[in-house]
Amino acid sequence: MTTYKTCRIPFVVANWKINKLQGQVFDYLEKVNQQVPNCSVVETGIAAQDIFLADMVRETENSPIHVVAENVHWQDAGAYTGETSPRALADLGVTYVLIGHFERRKFFNETDATVNLKVMAALRNGLKPIIDIDEDMSVYTQSMDAQPAVAQVAAALAGVSVDQIRNVTIAYEPTWAIGSGEAASAQQAQKAAQLIRQTLAQLYSPSIAEKIRILYGGSVDVNNAAQIMGQADIDGVLVGRAALDPEQFLSLIGIAKQTSSSQS
Repeated sequence: MTTYKTCRIPFVVANWKINKLQGQVFDYLEKVNQQVPNCSVVETGIAAQDIFLADMVRETENSPIHVVAENVHWQDAGAYTGETSPRALADLGVTYVLIGHFERRKFFNETDATVNLKVMAALRNGLKPIIDIDEDMSVYTQSMDAQPAVAQVAAALAGVSVDQIRNVTIAYEPTWAIGSGEAASAQQAQKAAQLIRQTLAQLYSPSIAEKIRILYGGSVDVNNAAQIMGQADIDGVLVGRAALDPEQFLSLIGIAKQTSSSQS
């Protein structure tokens, strides 16, 4: 399958998890708001705790940065104490939402079925899902391929229409790389991304698959980002630890921009 990478705008997403306090959020946004490029060059997003999202939407009103929720419930409303409504996120002005992150699966018992319910809930409310696809080292070493990750893609997208898939981003995160300081090699990441894109082509069509962005996540930093984002099927990065620092976040965005320009 031939990849036409120039039809996809690079996407750099910071995932803060639960690592910021309110004052730190404002300081960070003040440093990056006016320095990120236009979305036509590189798209940027910051995923944060729900308690900061309203402030972040206001603070990024004149910035290209997208505010990203870290989780969402599959019902629009109801008696689900402690959960976050997709309708409320959309009403707030949130653009994207992370769904199915490895940590959600590991610590909160999310499954392929609940991930799919959340994807459908996000799409029907106008939110754009960033679907995390994970893979553990034991499975990887046994088969040396990304077939388990491919199965997660199909499960997450069950019922997603041709029109809806255009608003979906896939993030491939091998669990053995997350927070370990040891990223997958560029070749490993590319192999997984290529298999994911081939799966998208089978589920929809090759032309649609070419338009869907696939990100890599897992110990990404300024030292390995260029090589990873230079791969044919990788269109950006989902970054945890490194993106907690605003200067590193800006550096990663600059690398994405440079990598994209070199391939135009």
